[in-house]
Amino acid sequence: MNRAFSRKKDKTWMHTPEALSKHYIPYNAKFLGSTEVEQPKGTEVVRDAVRKLKFARHIKKSEGQKIPKVELQISIYGVKILEPKTKEVQHNCQLHRISFCADDKTDKRIFTFICKDSESNKHLCYVFDSEKCAEEITLTIGQAFDLAYRKFLESGGKDVETRKQIAGLQKRIQDLETENMELKNKVQDLENQLRITQVSTSPLLNKMSDHEQHGFQRCSSSFWRSSDSSPSLNISSITVTPANSTDSRLSLGLLIPPPSKCGLPKPVSESSIPRPHVIC
Repeated sequence: MNRAFSRKKDKTWMHTPEALSKHYIPYNAKFLGSTEVEQPKGTEVVRDAVRKLKFARHIKKSEGQKIPKVELQISIYGVKILEPKTKEVQHNCQLHRISFCADDKTDKRIFTFICKDSESNKHLCYVFDSEKCAEEITLTIGQAFDLAYRKFLESGGKDVETRKQIAGLQKRIQDLETENMELKNKVQDLENQLRITQVSTSPLLNKMSDHEQHGFQRCSSSFWRSSDSSPSLNISSITVTPANSTDSRLSLGLLIPPPSKCGLPKPVSESSIPRPHVIC
């Protein structure tokens, strides 16, 4: 039978035990996605999952969507899938939940593993694309399994329970960090709304607005009325008569202002009025 996928058991390990037990081995790859599978292991199960995700990715690529890049951190505790720039953990696959791992012999860029989800208890197949490191990543996960099993035998099974507790605490921390980030974003939005409200209702701006309005009114009124030292132009009414009329006081298109105050006759005082003389 032609096995397209093959697990590596006879290969020499590439990393030191300390690198996987005390730290982690990072890799960069493209994440084709994950899909639910019916069985926790099997070559045909993995092959069908890869075919399904490749087809879905081909459709997204035709729509202009690029395959997202991720960072894999492999240790004896599991495989973490992170966003490369922000280092945000997208998936945390605990090692004791991974039931199958393999690379594709027909497409050497593809590798995959099956992990049981901690919340839904469904088996999910994760598929990745790495141009140069697909086989190496599969070997690294296999080495992490070997080291974890040795520690299990040495501790009499206690180490597994410890790792489960640590994994649970790590997931709790991840959930709290996500919740904290959401709360920070909400607080930032509220502060922005409060700042906008304070700017729109600022009394200083209202005062400046009234001052500018008053200045505009003064400028408008001074156009028609000057100071007391110069004559003013007051227009109360305008009568337009035909230009050919003999009584017309206005020519067509010409307005004659009323006589200025200096041209008005002075009021006659009572003492200046001549009194009639009585002739006897």
